[in-house]
Amino acid sequence: MERGWYKEPMPELPEVETVRRGLGQILKDQPAITKIELKRKDLRDPIPVRQVQSLVGAKILSIERRAKYLLLKTSAGTLLSHLGMTGTWRVAPPGDEKDHDHIYLHFSNGLRLAYRDPRRFGCFDFVARDQEQTHPKLKNLGVEPLAKAFTGSDLWQKLRGKETPIKVALMDQKTVVGVGNIYANEALFRAGIRPQTKACKLSRERCERLVGAVKEILAEAIAAGGSSINDYVQASGDSGSFQKSFRVYDREGEMCETCHTRVSAQVLGGRSSFWCPSCQK
Repeated sequence: MERGWYKEPMPELPEVETVRRGLGQILKDQPAITKIELKRKDLRDPIPVRQVQSLVGAKILSIERRAKYLLLKTSAGTLLSHLGMTGTWRVAPPGDEKDHDHIYLHFSNGLRLAYRDPRRFGCFDFVARDQEQTHPKLKNLGVEPLAKAFTGSDLWQKLRGKETPIKVALMDQKTVVGVGNIYANEALFRAGIRPQTKACKLSRERCERLVGAVKEILAEAIAAGGSSINDYVQASGDSGSFQKSFRVYDREGEMCETCHTRVSAQVLGGRSSFWCPSCQK
C-alpha cells in the first residue's frame, strides 16, 4: 500500500468545528440576510430553493454544529450546510468571485459569504424551527463525542453484540457522530487498541480509555485548527496544523515514534486503517 494512495474524504468534525467558530466570529454582530444567490439548484442533493429563499430578511442568531453539519440559525429557520469533501466558506467581497462558487449570502452589514465546492459533494438545506430533531439529515445521529453523554459505559453498551472491527463501529454515526477516519485511527493508537479488534470484545475499561482518547484527539485537533490535507482551509483561509501530529495515520512503513516499530496498514470497512503492531494490542 503506497503512502498517500487514497484521497481521504474531508473535512471531519474538528475541521467543521473550526469553520463553525470562524463563521461565528464573522457573524457575531448577528446581521440579517438580505440576499441569497444560488448559482445552481443542487449540490449533492437538490436545494429547496423556495424554503431557503424564505430566510431573506431573517437575522442570524447563532452558528452551531451537529455532527459534521453546520447550522446557521436565523429568526425564521436554519440553513444547514455540509462541506462534503471540498466545500469551504469564506468572506468574499465583490470582485472576489472564484470558479465553483455556488452560493453567496449577503448580509445587512455589507458582508458577503461565499460557499465554494469544486466536487459538489456538500449539501445546502433548510430546517424549520420545530424540525431540528426530526429533519431527515439530523434525526438518526448519535451522541456528540465531546458531550458529557459520551462515556465509556455508553460506548460499551452500544458495542454489545457488534462483531464489526472497533474502528468501523467507532465511525458509525449512530454510535457516535463525527469521528471520521483520520481521528478514529489516531484515537485507537492513543488508546492502545488495534483497529481490527471486534467491537464486542472491548471491556468497559478499554471503552473508557477509548472515549478519553477520542475526546483528547478531537480537542487537540480543534485547537490546531484541524488537519489541512487535500482542500480543507478554515473560514479565514488559514490552514490547520494537526496533520503535523499524526502518530499513525498515513504513516505506513514509517517508524512508530513511541516504540520504533514500523506502522502497518490495511483496509477495514472500505477505509484505510493504520496502527502500530507493538503499541496497539
